[in-house]
Amino acid sequence: MNELTYAIFLPLVGMLAVLLTNKEKPQQARVVGFLFTLVTFGLCTLVALQCFNAGDVDGYHYRVQAVWIDLGGSFQVHYSIGVDGLSGMLIFLTGLLGVCAALASWNIKQGTRGYWAMFLLLHTGVIGTFASLDLFLFYVFWEIVLLPMYFLIGVWGGPRRRYAAIKFFLYTLFGSVFLLAGILVTYFALTATGSGFAGNPFSIPEITAYARVTDNIMAPFGESAHTIATLVFWGLFVAFAIKVPVFPFHTWLPDAHVEAPTPISVILAGILLKLGAYGMLRIGFPFFPKILHEMAFYLGVLGMINIIYGALVAMAQTDFKRLVAYSSVSHMGFVILGFAAMTPESLNGAILMMFNHGTISGLLFLVVGVVYDRAHHRDLGRFGGLMWNMPIYAAISGVAIFASLGLPGLSGFIGEILTLLGSFKTTFYEHAGLITVVCTIGLVLTAAYYLRALQRVFLGETNPECESFPDVDTREIGSMVPLLVPTIVFGIYPAPLIDLIQGPVSSLVLMVKSLG
Repeated sequence: MNELTYAIFLPLVGMLAVLLTNKEKPQQARVVGFLFTLVTFGLCTLVALQCFNAGDVDGYHYRVQAVWIDLGGSFQVHYSIGVDGLSGMLIFLTGLLGVCAALASWNIKQGTRGYWAMFLLLHTGVIGTFASLDLFLFYVFWEIVLLPMYFLIGVWGGPRRRYAAIKFFLYTLFGSVFLLAGILVTYFALTATGSGFAGNPFSIPEITAYARVTDNIMAPFGESAHTIATLVFWGLFVAFAIKVPVFPFHTWLPDAHVEAPTPISVILAGILLKLGAYGMLRIGFPFFPKILHEMAFYLGVLGMINIIYGALVAMAQTDFKRLVAYSSVSHMGFVILGFAAMTPESLNGAILMMFNHGTISGLLFLVVGVVYDRAHHRDLGRFGGLMWNMPIYAAISGVAIFASLGLPGLSGFIGEILTLLGSFKTTFYEHAGLITVVCTIGLVLTAAYYLRALQRVFLGETNPECESFPDVDTREIGSMVPLLVPTIVFGIYPAPLIDLIQGPVSSLVLMVKSLG
């Protein structure tokens, strides 16, 4: 047992503790749930800090490996966990957003015990996914995430919550089928006669190492090996792309965001979207580096579509929350663009985008939640002049908006600029320069829709409906400041994050160089 195991399963213990509280005293469930979330954040921080102690390129910290399921022969599933800089950073992000979302959840009144139980179970699923080094275990935790999110949207969401929850469930389940199929085909290939693989066919590090020294891990399938490898690559990509989400698998996201309660929107945008990107970096790309090389152009095009399409649709929105939701589609396009280029700059930029988008989007959804609690609507046309009677709220919102549109000095800038620089110069696929230039249009569009929203909500004459709105209270400030701090600090000094992810980035770059 170590801190990583405690971080995974402490929220599960907290879930049981919440369910044992007095139903007639919902305050007990809130306090217990928050305390377990706070301690989990502390453990997540310890795990992330350990990742600064760099080992070799493929080194993991907090390694635990124990037999979980043993059916004899090659079917042996391990409880195998560990973290490197990439997963450690995302586990820290999970803990941080968890605390902020917990504070934002304080006014949840309906089914308080059930809400906090699902909230904590979601943490176990997410942290377990980031920590898993066994494919079977990864899939189990991946599926655990689906259950609490479905109920958190479907029970505690808005008027169309059931539609949004079912849509989220079906899309994610559809992706899980592809993920399971990819895992099974990989297992059959590695255990086939003559495969040459002598390790554990579920071990992510062992399969990754094997993929670097063999032409194709699907080689046992003979003449069909390349075709099968291509199909498995795209199957895994679809499974992860749905979570990101990548066009055209994005349509579940705006509905889920709009109907989800504010704290769940924070978790959804800040963490769940990163699960898909993480799956690509940990499983999809390292297992099939040659197929990645062949298909990089198409990934670059998909990233470009996400950036431009998401920005254009966001510009057309009049609902504040839906605008932020579509901005997430656009910003995650930069992540895919960076992955496609596979240069040190683009990978650093894409991974920084994953973290910084998590804090910025989480902050933006909290900003939307504050004004919705007062106005009970999100119509941009019905606000105006909020900076005069809500100055603290306006200041925090301004930082979040300018960070999201990529203002230098705030954290959104460094990820975007590194991604674009690395993508423009890459030789990993053809026409990368043209695709990158088109993607820069997204920066202009992002500035356009966010500045228009800023003007309509905070500037001009105060709408009479908004004159009585009080400024943010202590709890609301407490939920936003922890996300405001990294937005400013890592915008000015991103070196700690870059140092943290150098191991995984170097590993991926070496993988690309090995292709010749």
